[in-house]
Amino acid sequence: MENLQEILKAHKLTMEDYEHIKKILGREPNLVEIGIFSAMWSEHCSYKSSKKYLKGFPTEAPWVIQGPGENAGVIDIGEGMAAVFKMESHNHPSFIEPYQGAATGVGGILRDVFTMGARPVANLNALRFGDVKRDDEVGAHQRYLVRGVVAGIGGYGNCVGVPTIGGEMSFEECYNGNILVNAFSLGICKKDEIFYGRAEGVGNPVIYVGSKTGRDGLGGAVMSSDSFTEESKSLRPTVQVGDPFTEKLLLEACMELFKTDYVVGIQDMGAAGLTSSSFEMAGRAGSGMRMYLDKVPMREEGMTPYELMLSESQERMLICAKKGTEEKLMEIFRKWDLDAAVIGEVTDTGRMELFWHGQKVADIPVAPVSEEAPELDRPTKRPEYLDYIKETSIDTVPHVDNQEAFEKLLKSLEVADKAWVYEQYDSMVQTNTVKHPGTLDASVIRVKENKKALAMSSKCNPRYCYIDPKGGAAAAVMAAGRNVAMSGAQPLAITDCLNYGNPENPEVMWQFAQGTEGIKEACKALNTPVVSGNVSLYNETNGVSVYPTPTIAMVGVNEDENKVLPSVFQDEEDIVYIVGDTQKEFGGSLYLKELFGKVAGELPKIDYEKELKLWKFVIEANKRGLLKAAKDVGSGGIAMALAKMAAVSGKGFLGNFCFEDSREIFSETFSRALVEIEPKNMHALEELANEIGIHVVPLGTVGGKEFKLCDIDMDIEKLKSIYFNRFKEEIERDI
Repeated sequence: MENLQEILKAHKLTMEDYEHIKKILGREPNLVEIGIFSAMWSEHCSYKSSKKYLKGFPTEAPWVIQGPGENAGVIDIGEGMAAVFKMESHNHPSFIEPYQGAATGVGGILRDVFTMGARPVANLNALRFGDVKRDDEVGAHQRYLVRGVVAGIGGYGNCVGVPTIGGEMSFEECYNGNILVNAFSLGICKKDEIFYGRAEGVGNPVIYVGSKTGRDGLGGAVMSSDSFTEESKSLRPTVQVGDPFTEKLLLEACMELFKTDYVVGIQDMGAAGLTSSSFEMAGRAGSGMRMYLDKVPMREEGMTPYELMLSESQERMLICAKKGTEEKLMEIFRKWDLDAAVIGEVTDTGRMELFWHGQKVADIPVAPVSEEAPELDRPTKRPEYLDYIKETSIDTVPHVDNQEAFEKLLKSLEVADKAWVYEQYDSMVQTNTVKHPGTLDASVIRVKENKKALAMSSKCNPRYCYIDPKGGAAAAVMAAGRNVAMSGAQPLAITDCLNYGNPENPEVMWQFAQGTEGIKEACKALNTPVVSGNVSLYNETNGVSVYPTPTIAMVGVNEDENKVLPSVFQDEEDIVYIVGDTQKEFGGSLYLKELFGKVAGELPKIDYEKELKLWKFVIEANKRGLLKAAKDVGSGGIAMALAKMAAVSGKGFLGNFCFEDSREIFSETFSRALVEIEPKNMHALEELANEIGIHVVPLGTVGGKEFKLCDIDMDIEKLKSIYFNRFKEEIERDI
């Protein structure tokens, strides 16, 4: 092959990879085959740098129906119903083209869910941006990215008719060169009506359905498997273009199809398009496949087999159908105004054979493409910065008056209400949303079919993960579970999105290894297995990697849809308690960041037993009807948690409790919550706390027109004004 070195470089393959490919094929590969191996062996598809560390994740529990390895994970939610969910990243495309990058991220995760036979009923997102407060070109570009990403998520989700019911957003300088866009979707189906991505049964037809294939997204999986440079920002052609109206038609057509018995297996065409979907379906079944690429519906002239196999055009699925049902199946899709064509059949050869107008253009054994993908054991090295950041603590920084600290933290974009964001999302479509964006902590939908409620929350504090990569990842699992428990639901399982920098940097690989250990430890201790997930590496620009950001989405079940706990103040004269012990713990805190510009210190102590006791206490107190509201204590400590409850409810708070070191109202000790009760239930609540073995202390009373806590005092109207207006003022200032 001429210009071999250039071709391999363009496909991000090494000479060693090339020799391996020759060994698998028993000959020299052609360009189509090189393209296929390049996509399937990319970081994005093969997990070659991360695979070693993903082994050992706890993935089983009595309620887990399907763990990692399929399009999405599945858990049993009772009465014959199942929840299907997954989270994925669309980071690189969203930085290059924010609207389409974010929109197609939503589209892709929706297809991962409905390809399993579940109707999507709820979306979340976890977004990380750089310093939007800067007055230079970088700040202006970050504000532009926020606006574009939010518009893309809203535009796509709203058109498809799936509610976006919650999410999180944070800002750190490390994301100036690489924003993170993680999309989560959850669907519901009967647990005996789940579909899998398999192509089996010799002679069964392979059918292409959905949109026509174009050249958009060519090489997207390979692009997402490399770091950014200045030149990367011109990679717009590798970003797919989405059409949510077509997605809606595809969703409804699939829902109709699933009522028939025509389907053997079905797979979304996501990263690497037709290549990954065909190889994964054949690979899972141990079968082979013959495909006639000239039969693929095309929307552009002169397309080649290479382009057809690697295009990432959106809104497409691959189906293995029962022989003899082809016409009836395709009729369903044509009725919904979608393309449908038989493009191949299942074989028993164990090989992928591709034809173009009668000529064989590729012949590859299926199993080695996935089973023999490189599994790298990259060098790891503990980052040197970890030694000196531990020297910083609350006692090494100047003393700041609590009133001044409170006002600065309240103005933090991390604390501020994101109404500007979530008001662009339809959170109420499908009429099942119980806790919607802006109401704090987990988001909740009711499940009409079994009268239960599903709570879900996405969490990760990148500062914690920077100062302690293992503990920070474990803390993300705990925080997501805590959010779910605060709504009265029992946390059951997680999906994750592991966003890290360049794996070729030994310090980044060490952070990744530590992060996976933290997740394994926490999920095992909390009995919340991993059922699906995604790895996103190479989040680096010009040598600067993002903080480790292992985003965790937790899903839990509340046995009674009528007992969903709110997270804001409910009634005047109610008593607010702090549940759990508070220590002077400020490592990675909002306090150190906002007041001193430091991401440093030692991570608050992790105690899984205390965490489980907190969940048990809130869930049991809710069942007994003792609680009016529950809110977890996280970023900014007790002060910010109470301030949010006051702002959203519009009710004041009179605190009559103060710590010996008054700054501890901003401490971020883990495994704590605020609960609101009627005065008459104080004795019953304290008895339950003794029974479970957890510490509770009354902090104060709901009501009035002031927010008072320790030596902090603010008019409730002023507090609301800062909380609700701050974000919009910042993000819209260039418009």
